[in-house]
Order: sequence, then structure tokens, then C-alpha cells
Amino acid sequence: MTTATTTKTAASPLSAILFTAMLGTGLVFMLGVAQSQTLHDAAHDMRHATGFACH
Repeated sequence: MTTATTTKTAASPLSAILFTAMLGTGLVFMLGVAQSQTLHDAAHDMRHATGFACH
């Protein structure tokens, strides 16, 4: 008789910390450092790239 063993793998705490740090850095840049015109242009270009008309 064989028994199946299951192993649970959890993401390491270090990868969670790194992901959170990168996300936080990106948010700080987007919300605090980037010019509003830069953000507008990026959103505008993405709308055209995905096929949405915006004007």
C-alpha cells in the first residue's frame, strides 16, 4: 500500500517583501514623481494601442 504525500509550498517571505517593495516604489514614482502630462501621454498611447478611441 502506498500513501501519497502532499507538500505545500509557500512563497518565501523574501519574495513577498521584494514584490511589495517594487510595487511601492512604482506607486511612489507614478503618484509622486512623474509629471501629470507624462502619465496622461502614457494612458493616451495605451488607449490607442488597445484599440479604444479617446477623441
